[in-house]
Amino acid sequence: MDKTIETVRTFNRFFTRHVGAIDERFLGTETNLPEARLLFEIARREPVLANQLQDALRLDRGYLSRMLGRFEERGWIARHRTEADARARPISLTASGRAAFDLIDEKQRSAIGEDLERLSTMEQGDLAVALSHARLLLDDKAADTFTIRPFRTGEVSQIAARQSVLYAQSHGWKHQFESLVVDTAAAFLRNFKPGREQCWVADIDGVMAGAVFLTDEGNGIARLRLLHVEPFARRRGIGDALVRGCIGFAREKGYSRINLWTQTSLESARRIYARLGFTCISTEVHHEFGEPVQGEAWMLELANPANPEHIISK
Repeated sequence: MDKTIETVRTFNRFFTRHVGAIDERFLGTETNLPEARLLFEIARREPVLANQLQDALRLDRGYLSRMLGRFEERGWIARHRTEADARARPISLTASGRAAFDLIDEKQRSAIGEDLERLSTMEQGDLAVALSHARLLLDDKAADTFTIRPFRTGEVSQIAARQSVLYAQSHGWKHQFESLVVDTAAAFLRNFKPGREQCWVADIDGVMAGAVFLTDEGNGIARLRLLHVEPFARRRGIGDALVRGCIGFAREKGYSRINLWTQTSLESARRIYARLGFTCISTEVHHEFGEPVQGEAWMLELANPANPEHIISK
């Protein structure tokens, strides 16, 4: 953890300097960074109460009051009274306040644009994903919404690598497990049957949050493979959505059954399968991962393929 702490602190020092967080004048305007942030929140939320701004920005009440006082002196904000509550005084921007906000907003966009101009399109995408990922890791309340979409080029290999890392950390499954995952991913790409098979990715703000595969086993049987959800994205219903998507797709394509193989130790996945109608039909201890592990075969009969409810983003 010490190394991670130092890495975060190093980035914080760089970014504080980079964005001018301690400059007396933010981007050459008449505000400092906290004032610019407050102005942004008022513009985004208006009409807004002072206590709502305090909660959003986690500011000391007295400090917030002094900043709002300066805004009033500059003629940037107006406070109103409501009939419902005479004590409540919602805050809105005046025309002067809106002009001040627009100036700061444009300067920020211009400064960020200058940073991005020296990066290639791919590097800009990498930066956006990295920043979103950092925010999602540090803020467990960030972005509850997700989408489920088909895989893109390069993501099948990424999924295989990510699963290998996750299960090495959580279960101690090393190169033997990685070999099986890589073989499964390579076979999916090599033998991919469009319209009959698919890999779906759960996406939160451009960050991969999980994935699942469905493959054609022949004779009207499909197989669900390599379900995983990233640790930062759990408890959001992503695992359920991925499996439901597989079930809906299989029904739509006329499969009669879905098989899957999992491990007794993967309790969260097993709960999803049971909740969505799969049944464990056999168990067997194996050594595929280099150590004794109890595997389980599960099955879902698809008796009625007509008009299923499913979740797939096109």
